[in-house]
Amino acid sequence: MAGVSLKCGDCGALLRSVEEAQEHAELTSHDKFSESTEAVLNLVCSTCGKPCRSKTESDLHTKRTGHTDFADKTSEAAKPISLEAPKAVAESEQATDASTSQPEEMVVPEVDKKLLEELEAMGFPVARATRALHYSGNASIEAAINWVVEHENDSDIDQMPLVPINTKVEAPKPSLTPEELKAKQQELREKARKKKEEEEKRMEREREKERIRVGKELLEAKRIEEDNERKRILALRKAEKDEEKRAREKIRQKLEEDKAERRRKLGLAPEDPSSVKPSSPVVEEKKSSLPVRPATKTEQMRECLRTLKQIHKDDDAKVKRAFQTLLTFAGNVVKNPDEEKYRKIRLSNQSFQERVGALRGGIEFLELCGFEKIEGGEFLFLARDKVDMAVLHSAGAELDSAIRNPFFGVL
Repeated sequence: MAGVSLKCGDCGALLRSVEEAQEHAELTSHDKFSESTEAVLNLVCSTCGKPCRSKTESDLHTKRTGHTDFADKTSEAAKPISLEAPKAVAESEQATDASTSQPEEMVVPEVDKKLLEELEAMGFPVARATRALHYSGNASIEAAINWVVEHENDSDIDQMPLVPINTKVEAPKPSLTPEELKAKQQELREKARKKKEEEEKRMEREREKERIRVGKELLEAKRIEEDNERKRILALRKAEKDEEKRAREKIRQKLEEDKAERRRKLGLAPEDPSSVKPSSPVVEEKKSSLPVRPATKTEQMRECLRTLKQIHKDDDAKVKRAFQTLLTFAGNVVKNPDEEKYRKIRLSNQSFQERVGALRGGIEFLELCGFEKIEGGEFLFLARDKVDMAVLHSAGAELDSAIRNPFFGVL
């Protein structure tokens, strides 16, 4: 099957002619093209007649205009593609005209002498070098060498090319220097980049418009749904209230009928509605007594310390020393609960008596911490299984507050 399009091997784009392929190569720097039997799509909008070359173009057209009906005229527009350059076509037409007319005198075409000398210096025959320069357009040494490589198997490669004498000889194109070639390539890449950026910006604007439109539609749909839901709930509540009202009315009528029936059976006159008095609401008797909460162990400790401070308010040093001694006893037990020496205090110890034992409230405070008198009251002892860390921490907090607060026990 004959090819109907040219396919870019880099991006997969389908092109209708050699001219389109050359333009595509200049814009994108893609240089791999092959003949394809896949035709370029020709989707024509049935509403406005706009042709679209791909499914993407038709989708964008649908989003912009809302037109959804397209006629596929690809088969009508598909034609076998000509792979010959326009110059070759012109030469073939001239050859056809020459064959039908009188024979013209043929001469060797003029080529760039400088390039010809360079090719001869490289070892190429004169005929081959002349043919390569002529058919490569006298562009450059590289173009001539590439032509030779591509046509080295031609039977007439070593024959001198001939052209009609009356053919207009164009001036040879000056070969580009590497710097000029790079500049030209850079210019083409810049054009392709700008065109791509413009296309991306246009596509982004289209996508943004579509997002805004879809967002508005979603918000409107959500608002309508919420309004409908609110109306439905209000209607449901109203129906429930009406149903309750009708049920209460039926019950009231039934009670009135039963009451009237009972009075009739007893031989009493019908009850006068104006004589019925509304029942007075029942008033519950309020209790004036309040529950009494027992004092906690922390409050009892605070009261012991307050009593000790008030009794010995004239000797602040003694009171402070007593508080610090009690704090030391509690702290030692917390830090070393397994050491018996910290949990046993001799009451007859002179230092203990001077600091705590002789002061009212000192021993009571230790007993609240869990200490008990043993051996006839000679020792205060805190059993290991009765060590309560929470109580000891509370005792330490109360002692620390009493030591730091200068107004403790005064107010």
